[in-house]
Amino acid sequence: MTELLSRLFVKNHQDAQNPAVRTAYGTMVSITGIIVNLILFAAKFLVGTLFGAISIVGDAVNNLSDAGTQIISLISFRIAAKPADREHPFGHARIEYVTSMIVSFLVMLVGFELLKSSVSQIFSPERPDSSPIAIIVLIGSMLCKLWLGLFNRTIGKRIDSSVMRATAADSLSDVFATGAVLVATVLPMIFTNMNWNPDAYMGVIVAALIIVAGFRILNESKNAILGEAPSEEIVKQITDVVEKYEGALGIHDMVVHNYGPGRIIASLHIEVDGSIDVFETHDMIDTIEKELREACGIEATIHMDPIVTDDEQVTALRQKTAEAVKKIHPSMQIHDFRFVAGATHTNLIFDVVVPFEVKMSDAEVKAAVAEKVKEIDPTYCVVLNVDHA
Repeated sequence: MTELLSRLFVKNHQDAQNPAVRTAYGTMVSITGIIVNLILFAAKFLVGTLFGAISIVGDAVNNLSDAGTQIISLISFRIAAKPADREHPFGHARIEYVTSMIVSFLVMLVGFELLKSSVSQIFSPERPDSSPIAIIVLIGSMLCKLWLGLFNRTIGKRIDSSVMRATAADSLSDVFATGAVLVATVLPMIFTNMNWNPDAYMGVIVAALIIVAGFRILNESKNAILGEAPSEEIVKQITDVVEKYEGALGIHDMVVHNYGPGRIIASLHIEVDGSIDVFETHDMIDTIEKELREACGIEATIHMDPIVTDDEQVTALRQKTAEAVKKIHPSMQIHDFRFVAGATHTNLIFDVVVPFEVKMSDAEVKAAVAEKVKEIDPTYCVVLNVDHA
């Protein structure tokens, strides 16, 4: 069904990275979600009202809110497709993260309202009527939401959309929420002498599932807005391209900024042989930047760090220093190494990369490195910069 809809409503549907195609996908998925959720709302609200089932009515309202979030998603795709301008030089793609956050608040609001009404029913129970019609509607709803969740997840991965991933998570949690409502509907038909209202308790479970889904969406959106570490996939893409070039001897200080799908900007340092002509090295850097842009869709700015490669003393000292630093923590590394020899002491100048899991202050790192380097030679003094990665 997903591929059929894609072929019918998305022109050039295989070119998912094309902004126009991406917008068409967003429009198709949003409209599909609006239609499905409005149908489910109408069916559940009618059945829940007729048979006095608060959990079914709550589930119906949840579907109505889902239709509302799909409308918001539709608007966000339109805004995200706008080109860069003077006020937004990096484009508008990050509006999807803001939209995901709005979706999360709406989802949680529905959850809290349902929780309040369900708790009220626990203390003032009214036994609902059960009907095979309600069971059929709920089972149909579960199947529809399961398909809708998988539909959003598939297209979300295809076009890298945080809004669709959030909607997929919400739809799949709705499957379990409706399942809880189904249990509350079936139990009174099996146990006719029950003196408590399972509908109210299942309403609490449904509300909890909805709230948890909302918090999950909120957390993902918050991380995207605040800025996350680059994914392993992006780091590997950049590393694989750079390592293809013999003149690139090492990578460090990589910073990746994600301004939304299709808008990734990166900066990194590449160590190069200082004895090679600077124009030749600069040409290699330009070529790497071009390949990252064309092959990976990453706008990269690369700084070249010349290092000494033909001096045995420098090479040996760099190796000893790297080994000394690893004694502090195995994941710590050094780069941009050089030294300045003097009559009474020698300065070793380098950067040390400290993983975030190493719970040491910069001052503690510098003191520990200085101590380890002194073990190599008491006349060595360190002049270092601490990088966190």
